[in-house]
Amino acid sequence: MFKTLHGVSTHYCNVLTEVRIAAEAGYDALEFLHYKLLRYLDNGGSTAELKARVDQYGLKVACLNALIDIERYQGEEKTQMLAEAERLTKIAAELDCPTIQILAQHGIDHLPQDQIMDIMTENISQIADIGLEHGVRYQIEVIAHTKFNTLPQALEVIKRIGKPNVGLVIDFWHLWATGTSTPADVAALDPKLIFGVHFCDGRRPKEGEAWEETVLRAYMPGEGDIDVQAWTDAVKSTGFDGCWSAELFSPRCWEMDHKELAQQVIENMAKYTD
Repeated sequence: MFKTLHGVSTHYCNVLTEVRIAAEAGYDALEFLHYKLLRYLDNGGSTAELKARVDQYGLKVACLNALIDIERYQGEEKTQMLAEAERLTKIAAELDCPTIQILAQHGIDHLPQDQIMDIMTENISQIADIGLEHGVRYQIEVIAHTKFNTLPQALEVIKRIGKPNVGLVIDFWHLWATGTSTPADVAALDPKLIFGVHFCDGRRPKEGEAWEETVLRAYMPGEGDIDVQAWTDAVKSTGFDGCWSAELFSPRCWEMDHKELAQQVIENMAKYTD
C-alpha cells in the first residue's frame, strides 16, 4: 500500500506546494488534479521541473485526475476529447505516472442503456490505445449521479475492451451512493482490475435534494454514513497493495491551513488502513 494525497483534499493548493505538503505529512505519492496541473504547465511550469521536485522529496506521482466527459462521442466534441486524452497521457508519461482517471458525466444520460454502453466501450477503447503507445493505463470511475454509475457496467466495458491498461478505481462514495454495490462485491474483484482506491465518506441525497458533491461528500471518513472500515477491509481482502488516495470533498476543510489538513487526512486514513 502507498498513501496518496488527492488534490481535491487540498483543493486551493497549487501542485508545487502539494508536493512539499505531501512529503511533510508523510504521504508516499500524489494524485494531481488535471486543472491544477494544466494551469501550472500553461503558466510556465514544465513536467521536468515538477518531476524533479517530486523526486527531490522522495515521492511519486500515482495518478492524474482526470480525463473528464469521456462520453463525448460525436464530431468535434469527440475529437477534442481524444486530444485531451493525448495531452494528459503524454504528461503522465513524462511524470512517470502510471495511471490516469477517466470518467463520464451527464452528456449521454438521455440515451438508452445499450447505447451508453456501446459509446463507453468505443471511447475507452480508443483512449486505451493512446495509453498503450505511452505506457499509461486508465482507471474508470463510475459517477453515482450519472447513467454510467455501477460496478457491473464498468466491469462489462473492461471485459468488452479486453486491453490490459483499463481498470477500476474503487471510490467508496460513488459505489456506495448508488445503492447497487457492497463491500462484498469489491471483495470478489480480481485485484489486477483495481488500479486505485479513493478513500472517502459521505451520505446520499435526501428526498428532493440535489446531487451536490460538495454537500454530500463534505465528511471526514468516519463522519458520514458509509461503513468505511468495511469498504477498506473489502479492498484489502483482495490482496490489492497499490495506491490509496485520501479524497476529502469538504469546502469547510478547504479553508484550513493545507499542511494541517493534509496531516489530518492521512492520520484519519491510517486509523482504518494500518
